[in-house]
Amino acid sequence: MQSKLLTVNPAMKVKQLQVGNEKTTIIVIDNFALDLTRIKTNACSAVSFTPDKSSFYPGIRAPLPREYVIAMLQAVYQPLYNIYNIPKQKQLKPQDVFYSLITTPEADLSLPQRLPHFDTSRPYFFAATHYLNAQKHGGTGIFRHKATGYERVCDNRVTDYLKGINNHLDTEKTSGHSYVTQSNSQFELIDKIDYKENRLVIYPGNLLHSALIIPELDIDDNPNTGRLTTNTFFEFI
Repeated sequence: MQSKLLTVNPAMKVKQLQVGNEKTTIIVIDNFALDLTRIKTNACSAVSFTPDKSSFYPGIRAPLPREYVIAMLQAVYQPLYNIYNIPKQKQLKPQDVFYSLITTPEADLSLPQRLPHFDTSRPYFFAATHYLNAQKHGGTGIFRHKATGYERVCDNRVTDYLKGINNHLDTEKTSGHSYVTQSNSQFELIDKIDYKENRLVIYPGNLLHSALIIPELDIDDNPNTGRLTTNTFFEFI
């Protein structure tokens, strides 16, 4: 699969990780693109990054080119039907697509930004994150909510999960302003995927997760040196 911005590497290395007690599959693809030059050049020069006001993302985002999204999804989507038991009649539909950079200092984090999160409780919604830069940056952590034991917040778990979160909000409000990077009183860090140049990670959107931010390395609004990723959210409908 190829486009002007993305030529998929036929020799990519694909792993399926089974994480947590619920054995959720996370797909990790190394050496995904043959060359990152064009997509990184596009991120650095052809787009405008702005704060993301539609979510709690602690940084800035820019539109991801449609041709990149199409080439990426065409390369990976078909095996997902069997891996995640997606009904064959459901069709792939891209949702939100971005370049992303972490820019929010820890002192400015809101409470939701200091907790692991899930993107949606819907069963066939997925996220794909492509790590683009070569510098050392924080990866992605997978978490378990201790009070409920939930690692994925499915539709039938939302009420209990939110009740459990609300029971501890006062504690979290006074626990200090910092990114979540390890286990704490509410959440257990059960696995992590390292940030690695040209690594693509695909996981269900109802999985509890968080970027494992290293403030001195990751809080950077320069696409050349910051924690640059592409983020593609898509659903089978």
